[in-house]
Order: sequence, then C-alpha cells, then structure tokens
Amino acid sequence: MAIRKAVKGTAAVASGGLVAFYGLTQLTEYRKRQARLSRVEAVEQVNMAFQDELPSRQAQLTALRATQEFDVLVVGGGATGSGCALDAVTRDLKTALVERDDFSSGTSSRSTKLIHGGVRYLQKAIVKLDYEQYMMVKEALHERSNLLNIAPHLTALLPIMLPIYKWWQLPYYWAGIKIYDLVAGAQCLKSSYILTKTKALELFPMLKRDKLVGAIVYYDGQHNDARMNLAIALTAARYGAAIANYTEVVHLLKRVDPQMGKERVCGARCRDVITGQEFDVRAKCVINATGPFTDALRKMDDQKNPNICQPSAGVHIVIPGYYSPDNMGLLDPATSDGRVIFFLPWEKMTIAGTTDTPTEITPHPIPMEEDINFILTEVRNYLSPDVEVRRGDVLAAWSGIRPLVTNPNSKDTQSICRNHIVHISDSGLVTIAGGKWTTYRSMAEDTLDAAVKAHNLSAGPSKTVGLMLEGAKDWTPTMYIRLVQDYGLEVEVAQHLASSYGGRAYEVAKMAHVTGKRWPIVGKRLVSEFPYIESEVQYAIKEYACTAIDVIARRTRLGFLNVQAAEEALPRIVDIMGKQLTWSEQRKREELSAAKQFLYYEMGYKARSEQLTDTSEITLTPAEVGRYMKRFHKFDKENKGFITTVDVQRVLESINVYIDADTLHEILNEVDLNKNGQVEFNEFLQLMSAVKKGQVSANRLAILMKTAEQSLDQTESLEQREPVDQRKPVSVDRSGGGV
Repeated sequence: MAIRKAVKGTAAVASGGLVAFYGLTQLTEYRKRQARLSRVEAVEQVNMAFQDELPSRQAQLTALRATQEFDVLVVGGGATGSGCALDAVTRDLKTALVERDDFSSGTSSRSTKLIHGGVRYLQKAIVKLDYEQYMMVKEALHERSNLLNIAPHLTALLPIMLPIYKWWQLPYYWAGIKIYDLVAGAQCLKSSYILTKTKALELFPMLKRDKLVGAIVYYDGQHNDARMNLAIALTAARYGAAIANYTEVVHLLKRVDPQMGKERVCGARCRDVITGQEFDVRAKCVINATGPFTDALRKMDDQKNPNICQPSAGVHIVIPGYYSPDNMGLLDPATSDGRVIFFLPWEKMTIAGTTDTPTEITPHPIPMEEDINFILTEVRNYLSPDVEVRRGDVLAAWSGIRPLVTNPNSKDTQSICRNHIVHISDSGLVTIAGGKWTTYRSMAEDTLDAAVKAHNLSAGPSKTVGLMLEGAKDWTPTMYIRLVQDYGLEVEVAQHLASSYGGRAYEVAKMAHVTGKRWPIVGKRLVSEFPYIESEVQYAIKEYACTAIDVIARRTRLGFLNVQAAEEALPRIVDIMGKQLTWSEQRKREELSAAKQFLYYEMGYKARSEQLTDTSEITLTPAEVGRYMKRFHKFDKENKGFITTVDVQRVLESINVYIDADTLHEILNEVDLNKNGQVEFNEFLQLMSAVKKGQVSANRLAILMKTAEQSLDQTESLEQREPVDQRKPVSVDRSGGGV
C-alpha cells in the first residue's frame, strides 16, 4: 500500500498537467465517434451489396481485363493497399487491386503481431514535447480499438508486463503507462496496474527474480497479421473490388490531359505472373501502396523522382511456448543498444523481437545470425538463470522491412517522417507510404480522401470505421464448441479454425475428410503437433492461394512457427494443391523446391542448420567423448567408423521400435554434414558438442540414440541377473488378514 501511495504521489506531480489537458477532450471525441459509427452502420445496411461466394482468381482477372475503366487502381496487396481497396469500394468507387506476389507476402506478415498505440512513441512525445508523436499515438489507439471490434476472431487483448529492477523506475514508468491509458480515453482496453515482486513472479515465473522490485502490467491488442491482411482484401472482394495476387505492374499507362496539356497516369500494364499474359487495367486514379517498393513505382512515373524510402530491417524469432506464460507478454523498454524488445505468447509459441537496422530493399529478406543472437542475449537478461535460453530452441526466424520514409512535400527531405505521408505527383500518381500496421485503416482513409479530391471522383466519406471484416459476422467466443459437436473435430483444431476463419470456419469444417478413427471423426492434421488440417489447404485455394508458400506462410502460419514442421507438411500440401489445381509432376517438384528455399532462407532454416556444420568445433571433455563413443558403437557393431539407416533400423528393431525408411533417412540427413549417406563418428561428436552448447536442441538422432542405448543397457542388465525367484510368501497377518 505504501508503494502504491508513493508511486501515485510522484506520478501526480510529474504528470498532473498532462492528465488534466488530455482528459478534457475525451468525452466530446468519444460522442463524435459513436455518432459517426452509427451513421456508418446505417449506410452499410441500406446501400452495400455483399457477395456470399468469393469470385475465383480467374474471374477476378477477367474483371480486370474486361472493365473499361476503374475509378481506382491500387498497386500493392499489403495491409495498406488492401485497406485502400476496401475504403474505395465501400465509397461506391469501381475498384481494382493488383499485387505482384501474394497478399501480405511482404512486411505485413512479418510484424510483431501487436495492435498497439506505441508506448515508446508516447514516451518520446512527452520527453521531447513532440505533438506529432502524440497525435500518432492517439490515432493508433483509436485504430486499435476499431480493429479489435471489426475482427474479434483474429484479435485478442494481451496484458504486457514491464518488469522493474530499480525503485526509481517504478513511479517513472507507472506515470507513463497511466498517461497511455488516459490518451486512449474511453477506448482504453483495461486499466494498467502495479504488481509486487511476488505477484509478478507468480504470473511470469520465468522472470529473473534477482533485484526485481515489482512490475507494471498494461494492455494492448494482438492479432494474426497475415490472416488479418487477407481478411481486409477478401472483404474488399466481397463488396465488389476486383483483386488479383501474382499480378505485377509492368509499366504505368499515361495519356495527355487535353485541358492541362500534361501527361496523366491513367492505369497500368499488368502481367499475370503465373501465366505470363499481359493486359491493360485503366483507371481514373492509381494508388501506389507498395510499402518498401514505393520508390520503384514512383520511378515508373518519373525517373527523376528521388528515393523517399529508408528501409529498416526488423528480425523476430520464435521459440517454444514454455518460455512465456500463455497470456502474458513482456516488454524490455531499454535494451543494451537502446532498442525495445517484446517477448510475447503467439499461436502457443513465444515470439521475440525486434531489431532495427538499415537494410537493402529486397522481396526476400533474410534473418541474420547476428540479429538472432542479439535477441537471444536480450531475452536472457530478463529470464531466470534456471531457464537456459538456447540457440537451438529457435524454431523459426524472419526479417521484415519497415518502410520508413522522408516526406517529399517537406523542405527538409532528409528527415524521417514518423507518421505516414500521402503524396500526389504532377501526373496524378497517389503514393501512400510510412505509417504502421495498426493505423492501416486511417492511412487508407487519408489516401482516398486525397485521391477523391485530386481526381474529382464522385464519392462520399469513408465508411470503414466499424465495418466488420471477413469472418467476423457469425463469430462468437464459443462457436468452436459447435464445430466440435456438429463435425467431430478435435477441440484444439476447432478453436484454431474459429480464431483463424471466424464464421467461415464452418466452410472449412465441411471440407474436412473423415479420419477413420473413433476420435476425431473428421480433420486430418498436416503435422501432429499443430492444429492445421488438410481441408485448410483446399479452402486456401478459395482464398486465392496459388503456391505452397502461400499456404505455409500466410493461409496457415506453420512456416512462421516451426520450419521443420512446415517442411514435413510440404509434400502433403503440394499433393492436395496439385489435385485441386491440376498441377503436373514437374510443377509439383518446382513448388516443393521453392517452398523449401523459402523456409531455408527467409524463415531461418539456413541460420538454424548452420549451427551444425562439418567445420563445427568439438568442445567435449575426454570423458564425454568416451561416453559418446560407447553410444555410437552400440549402432556401429562392425567398427566401420560410420552408421547408416540400416544400422539404426537394426538396433531399433531389437528394442521393438519401428520407424519407416523415409523418416530414418530424414533423421540421419540432419546430421550427415557432408551428405554422403552416412553419419561418421566425427559428425556425431560435432552433433553432441552442438547440443551441449545449446546450438542444437531436440535433435531426433541424438534423442533416438540416447533412448536406444538406455533400453539396450537395461536389457543387458536384466540378462546378467540370476533368473531365480527369491520372493517369500507374505504372511496372512502382514497382508491385512484373510476372509
């Protein structure tokens, strides 16, 4: 109680003026927003047509070709581009969208998965008295609330703990977090609160307890970013937008305006990446929403345009779920180099990140080992010494390019713009750049407002506040129970389908095949440890999935959660897609190869596999080498110096363990560093050394050989005992008496 009073007293002195100023504006703004929301909902019910059946990708391409002229053509299928398409089509504008890769294939699927206002931005706004930063936080908090409402199946409230290790930090951070609540006003998710050291450790037992003073917990939102992006795009399609992924812009179309005598952008020459066919899409207005690739399209408009994008790489890693509580995140507000690290539960795993380093613009960013180790080091600083954070526990890693921009409208073109910018070129190309995931909707609204004004389009105000996204309409928190009862799905699978597809989960369940088991009745899993089922692959094609990568990365999130599990699921995914899309055997091989390359480079498999190489240093004691030599010789009976699948199979069969040949080959291939079809003793020692150092964990061959050795030793020990029953009969009185 004394701590709370001291904290509140200090905070009152430090932030009383701000509290009074911010508090005065909340009620009026809240009432205005509620009135606007009511008007929006009324307009939706009266005027907007909604398609229950999604048009196929081929139908969308036909619409792009056949439409004489669109009002708006959006280039880019990330969160902002999809948001622009939805905003435009719901203003009754004839809308098209093209994306050269898949929806959310870039930065929008590689975020921290938070829907937040930005605690660190608010801190800077207060310290530097920066009004622009304050307004950015305020806007983001409003958008956070809206996003949680319009896609409840894809979002959730997430408490985030800020551990405090110095007494003076307690009132400082408490005041800052309380102002964060206050700026949110009526849209505050839940009030922040202080925890004692004991309570903090109870809620987050992995936390380092040495010198811990207490903790502050505040609330933000969390979402499945790729599926949220997809939901925005699909909602636009259901309202009538013609959208197509794997459709790239070859060049912009221009015509001379007879009144002004200047060239004006009037559409784009597009190419279907899958078939190679080219066609023109004409539009009154073209919107550039290409994120990190903003400058490429700006230079299509005018080669003299300067670059405005300042790309920054943000790396995240995924480690097992046992590293964090199921429903509590962690924030490190000041890392060793001044960055902020989040440590969050996500999809029953733990996600940690992010970094912030300058990078080159590329469609295929690769997570670097240096960044992965930086995150691991920072995580270790906040976790108990009892919890060994190992490099080998990194199940996946990815890098996303954050498109920071300079404002071309500003005289100071070198300074980074903290918020988003909307720029209209002399030829009429509308560019939206910068911003953050949470504010995609307001960014789209600002973009369309500018486009409508610049191109004299006939359209009313934005109608996307409160507009429910794909799957939200029929979703309830308990709908998974109906999926279990009506279809015979596993509870975990039903919960996953409900949270990924919302009301559309019933369509996925209807496609599920019978398992042939007593339970579950339907729903064959792609891999045993994740709730993704085969019918999701079929449904993914309806959601415009065109490649195996689309399925493992964005329709499901398997590639982002565990690269090895994703690789294991790939053959089945390719088979299902091949049947649905009539792929040739050659196309299937190409898909399998491309997906493995994606996992290897972009999802961290390369960095993971490089922890064990033929040049890895062996750091084992002589006693450890002797122990592992004994284990190795259990399999290498002929003292060949190497083992093969035949040797492993023979030992396993002797202890009544049976593994199919293909799986055994995969297990040995993980350790066969020179890829000669066998595992030499030196390779085995390199493996065990990497396991000892924490660079490799959960290696199947290491665990299998250890288990087999224990079983063989136990069998040999039993055989050496004298087979004589020396038990004596127990007397009646000692056994509890007779009848």
